[in-house]
Amino acid sequence: MPKMPTALLAALTVAFWAISVGAAMSDKEKAELAPVVANAKVTLEEGLKTSKKNGKPVSAKFEIENGKPQLSIYTVRDGIKYFEVIVDHNTGEIAKAEPIIGGDDLTAAKKQSDSLFRATRELREAVKEAKRDNPGYLAVSVWSDMKDSHSVATVTLVKDNDWKTVVNDLTVYRTLIKEEP
Repeated sequence: MPKMPTALLAALTVAFWAISVGAAMSDKEKAELAPVVANAKVTLEEGLKTSKKNGKPVSAKFEIENGKPQLSIYTVRDGIKYFEVIVDHNTGEIAKAEPIIGGDDLTAAKKQSDSLFRATRELREAVKEAKRDNPGYLAVSVWSDMKDSHSVATVTLVKDNDWKTVVNDLTVYRTLIKEEP
């Protein structure tokens, strides 16, 4: 059986994810969310870094909840405790952190946490890589998943009203973020 070239496989994976993510958000939701992300004083990466005070981030997104914009991040602590951390998108401070104890949110958080099993990089690094490869774009969301035994991060980006989805492998080590001591 012929083997599919890696580049073609990667392109098909990105196309598959772009279609599924694009279908998940309506044009109206995109139109409402784009200016929120553009005007936020805190980036998705900064929110991910701040949320680490409440555990390991497994997903993050800008969203409009009850008519108000917010930066929501799911974290896991001790491998079994899940939290939704809301980071104030203007100050960068944690506005609230609540345990996730049931329902679809807990199912999603567990799946995202499990998918980081093979990851050697943080979600923040995948976001930084996606932005580096797409100059001028801002990160709207990131979540982890498993694809072909690899931990991957799906990053949604926006520039004006142009939306993109990028899938980055988290099992390939690339140093993109250097922490200051």
